Amino acid sequence: MSNKALIAVALAGLMGSSMAMAADGAKTEKCFGVAKAGQNDCATKNGTHSCAGQGKKDMDANEWKKVPAGTCEKMGGKLEAPKA
Repeated sequence: MSNKALIAVALAGLMGSSMAMAADGAKTEKCFGVAKAGQNDCATKNGTHSCAGQGKKDMDANEWKKVPAGTCEKMGGKLEAPKA
């Protein structure tokens, strides 16, 4: 691969990552009970696992994912985790 091609690939990667960061700047909220299995964004509040993508079942009330602000309850989710 030529130097020009390597530079082009590197710049394309930087552009893509900066656009993703800009999208993350949009207002979002944690929404509990809407994540499909394996699509949760982070650990559960009840401690059953500690990482994103480890949810075992669809729509588990303890699993959450980020959604655009104002859409959680419209999707049938809750803005707070269930009480232990």
